[in-house]
Amino acid sequence: MSNPWNNRRPSSRPPRAIPAAPSAAREGDGVPVRGGDEMRLYGVNAVQAMFAKRPQALRKLYLTEEMIPRLQPVLKWCVANRVGYRVVGDGDLNKLAATTHHEGLVADVQKQEPLPLATWLASLQDGPALALWLDGVGNPHNFGAILRSAAHFGVAAILLPADSTLALSGAAARVAEGGAESVPLVRLPALPQAVAQLRDAGFGLAATLVADGQNVFTTELPDRMVYVMGAESEGMDRDFAQSCDLRLSIPGSGAVESLNVASATAVFLASWSSRKQR
Repeated sequence: MSNPWNNRRPSSRPPRAIPAAPSAAREGDGVPVRGGDEMRLYGVNAVQAMFAKRPQALRKLYLTEEMIPRLQPVLKWCVANRVGYRVVGDGDLNKLAATTHHEGLVADVQKQEPLPLATWLASLQDGPALALWLDGVGNPHNFGAILRSAAHFGVAAILLPADSTLALSGAAARVAEGGAESVPLVRLPALPQAVAQLRDAGFGLAATLVADGQNVFTTELPDRMVYVMGAESEGMDRDFAQSCDLRLSIPGSGAVESLNVASATAVFLASWSSRKQR
């Protein structure tokens, strides 16, 4: 029986059939990946950013024939390191990624677990730093857009509450357009301990509110700050907001109630960055 994984050279020979995705699959779920320590990425920027940062995480690669010239460095690395790749059709990639938005490239990669808060704080250099605390954000497309903005503005970390189920997915990584590899995810301890550790490291916490907060464009912002972003519909926890050092809002025309959480995040990040990174 021929080996379906081509480890010798780029090839366009007809591939063997790939099992279809489960009918209940959602976008980005795809065919289940072997092993709980792996995930499936898709999209050119997402996969190439992963390869640039941590090539050793690559486990398998699926690509269309049209992508072979563009992926030559990756394919040569696969050959040298005995990592399987397979040339397939768009239909097979649609099933693997459970979406048509794969851009001709899908990869199975090793997951990167979030860092403990203490580990991340110990690695920080002195000087200004900005982090995002995602208090209830759950939509993978919003998460991906937040990661893209965070990478653009040089955010030092995305902070995930101890009980948060939010994790990087194929859909989030595709929307992030490579940004997911540039911003570390950090797992927080219980709320009081997390707040205490951040304040001990010189961070001020800023609650982000739809209304009734101070104007983010005119309020003095600390050199080390954590923006706390609330859930897409409910916003952030009220008691938590009251315990933060600042409560900030984005002024607008009033024509709409508020910005989408990902759009709001970009505005908050730009406001801090414009004053602290001149």
